[in-house]
Amino acid sequence: MMWSRAGAGLVAGFFFTAALVGLVSWALPGPWQSTIVPGLVAFFPLWIGAAGAAFAFSSGRRAWGWLGGLALAGFALLWALRALGWVQ
Repeated sequence: MMWSRAGAGLVAGFFFTAALVGLVSWALPGPWQSTIVPGLVAFFPLWIGAAGAAFAFSSGRRAWGWLGGLALAGFALLWALRALGWVQ
């Protein structure tokens, strides 16, 4: 159903994009505070791309599964990097 894929793109895509921007911000050299403005500028187009990519899936269940799984993996990686002390 189209609404299920749209919801996956908007909600799960939002969290996937947030995790992705966070990972890129921490991966770049220098303090992460210097990447706040570029991260915010890049966030919206990436989120729209994730929302559009949700319609490439054959069903809403698959869109939720992939985007939700990627979001969880991204946040788990952010948590692990911080727990290991590799980022601040």
